[in-house]
Amino acid sequence: MLIFVASCKSSKQVIRSENFSKMSARKVSKKHTATLLDKQTIEAKLKVAYEDSRVRKRMSVKLKIVKDRVIWLNITYAGFLVARAKITPEKVSYYEKINKTFFEGNFTVLRNFLGSEVNFYQLQNLLLGQAIFDLKTQSYKSVIDNNAYLLEPSKQQALFTVLFWINPKHFKLDKQEIISRKKNQLFQAQYKNYTVVEGEMFPKRIELRAKQNKKYTHIVIEYRSVIFDKNVKTPYKVPRGYRRIIFK
Repeated sequence: MLIFVASCKSSKQVIRSENFSKMSARKVSKKHTATLLDKQTIEAKLKVAYEDSRVRKRMSVKLKIVKDRVIWLNITYAGFLVARAKITPEKVSYYEKINKTFFEGNFTVLRNFLGSEVNFYQLQNLLLGQAIFDLKTQSYKSVIDNNAYLLEPSKQQALFTVLFWINPKHFKLDKQEIISRKKNQLFQAQYKNYTVVEGEMFPKRIELRAKQNKKYTHIVIEYRSVIFDKNVKTPYKVPRGYRRIIFK
């Protein structure tokens, strides 16, 4: 969604650290994994503010997710459709109407933007307040930091550092970061607020920051409405006459 925008040119309770005790990383990880959304489809309306070193835009986005199968985005500006995207575990597809271009290919388009490898499932988790990496695949250590449980791998990856701050009240994410000091890259997702929708804890506001050297991107996503388990349709067809673009 972030690269598509660029191409188109109720308060959370604060919990003091003294009000919760230290918990093993394994238990924190298990509680966070248990919060995974148990719905098959999501339909939502979003407001998105996008800013980088060159442009600043605000637009409306209609989001549909068919769990583990499709992420569909309809992006409008001033009431007019400017872009549509359909993302599956196999590929990323989108077209934008201003320059009449379209893209169809692998996740390189998102990796180039975020500065980190991101697949379909990681993007899905990013939008739902879940850790983008499976916490069950490696060992973590847990400390209390900034009124949250901070999970850090017992042995960090050689190329990057990954950190997860998990809220001690509802065990969804407060923040997650991927840092590559060698490449001077930072990607951060901060979850400012959550709301309860049909018994599910759901993010209400997400702030994404990407930085590499002097380049930066700041995106604010605000969920305005969310509906679960509706029979959703995800139509996608590139209009005639559009030019295909390739990202290296």
